[in-house]
Amino acid sequence: MSMEGTAAYRACRGPLPGLVERAVRAARAHDFGFSCRPEQGRLLQALAGGARGRIAETGTGCGVGLAWLAEGAGPHVELVSVERDPVRARVAAEVFAGVPRVRVLCADWTVLYEHGPYDLLVLDGGGQAKADGAADPRLLLEPGGVLVVDDFTPSRSWPPTHGGRPDAARLHWLAHPALRTVELPLAADLSALVAVRRADGDG
Repeated sequence: MSMEGTAAYRACRGPLPGLVERAVRAARAHDFGFSCRPEQGRLLQALAGGARGRIAETGTGCGVGLAWLAEGAGPHVELVSVERDPVRARVAAEVFAGVPRVRVLCADWTVLYEHGPYDLLVLDGGGQAKADGAADPRLLLEPGGVLVVDDFTPSRSWPPTHGGRPDAARLHWLAHPALRTVELPLAADLSALVAVRRADGDG
């Protein structure tokens, strides 16, 4: 999720994909401002096109990021997203009513272990999945599967910093032994980490 992410859609030119428009309207109606930004959404839409079987997301919010994923995924790809807040989970489930391949679960992010592994996993919100209790890509991703960790501020230094200190969360993913990871700048104030799970035994 992004600060003022929902508001960013006011500046979009041209029509949005149908599910994305529906989710943005739901976020506005429920005063939820922390949606996936358009720059993030377009990245998710593109990456979803490479999934073969399953996609997962943490931190559904009102479903904007999930909508971008669903719009990009093939017709036979299943999508599951978890949201801890019951009101937001209900709102997001209503956005995807009539889209049976998309499920919204009101749960902690760790429930995703029960439904994986995945071709694409997006850690967007989701409590401690990004940092201290970090999700294990060796269990959650297929070999060659893609991980996206959203909502970083671009850093031009090494090691990357946050608040004047080394950014432990970002370094965790950049140095993870099971992943090949790159940071992609999406805007002047926004970047995402994109990683591919190494094949077993790949050093």
